[in-house]
Amino acid sequence: MNSIRRIAVNTGGGDAPGLNAVIRAIVLTAEQRGWEVYGVRDSYDGLFEEDGVQRLDRSSVRGITHLGGTILGTTNRGNPMRWPVEAEDGSVTYRDRTQEVVDAFAGLDIDAVIAIGGDGSLGIAHALAQKGLNVVGVPKTIDNDLAATQLTFGFTTAVETATDAIGKLHSTAESHERVMVVELMGRNAGWISLFAGVAGTADVILIPEIPYDIESVCAKVQDRYENGPEFAIVVVSEGAHPIDGEPVYQDTRAGQKRLGGVSRVLAEEIASRTGRETREMVLGHLQRGGGPNAYDRLLALRFGAAAVRMVAEGRFGTMVALDPPRVLAVPLEEAVAHIKTVPLDSDVVETARALGICLGD
Repeated sequence: MNSIRRIAVNTGGGDAPGLNAVIRAIVLTAEQRGWEVYGVRDSYDGLFEEDGVQRLDRSSVRGITHLGGTILGTTNRGNPMRWPVEAEDGSVTYRDRTQEVVDAFAGLDIDAVIAIGGDGSLGIAHALAQKGLNVVGVPKTIDNDLAATQLTFGFTTAVETATDAIGKLHSTAESHERVMVVELMGRNAGWISLFAGVAGTADVILIPEIPYDIESVCAKVQDRYENGPEFAIVVVSEGAHPIDGEPVYQDTRAGQKRLGGVSRVLAEEIASRTGRETREMVLGHLQRGGGPNAYDRLLALRFGAAAVRMVAEGRFGTMVALDPPRVLAVPLEEAVAHIKTVPLDSDVVETARALGICLGD
């Protein structure tokens, strides 16, 4: 039998609708077993900050299931495997603080940790598990690109947000007879763009899995003006790229490279080649904001309850995953081995082609 008395929970990486629902499920389910629950602020950063670890109880999580964001805060910069250290001259070096994390949890008498995050956060969880920390992961990403789970919470809400935006663009595009290019999130996987593009009746959908030919894109746009309504909707994933080309990156304030800007490049090319008035829009973090829809709330609650169950069963070094109709445990190593991209023979891809949507090839 597992002698669990006290567990911790944290949220890392980008936020996603449903994080608070997971936290609530973990707290309520753990309390049913007589355990204490502690929340770590901002991924693992709270372990090294004053008041960065707080007790969570029923009153702490009352009424948060429907709320967006995370009451624990999150960050995609606090990687204990590569912790930045700035010298007096401004230069930055990196050091491994994973053992300090393990020791900090031990100092707090934490028996197990439930880590909620995407591939980066769960990669950290896997590294900590290899150092002996009792960890169970919960998959979180609006991109739906985590292997070993059919869906991640936050994805369907992001798709709804994007679909609603695409729908609103139809009326303004038609009014001005414009081409509207909408850039959606997803990194190197095209799940959001494909699902929202098909649901939103886009004319062109470009995803990273299918490198596009700009001539094919422009031919579809021209066809719309010559044979159909004189406007066009182009949905493009931030990681999409042309044949024999590379994705578009932008420089961040921190000097890093981040995917983004392909809509601007695409809009300029379409306008130049077709002569049609073209506008671009980056939906950006609106896809992360707001509360989760009913499906994501339910999935998040199921994941949180299942994570506590895995802790109780001593199934550490695993991640909870959706394998309909069940939620089960899969090895963390398997879950973070590679990202899940859109299969080219998937039914949604075939549906898009059958509807006459141009996929750029």
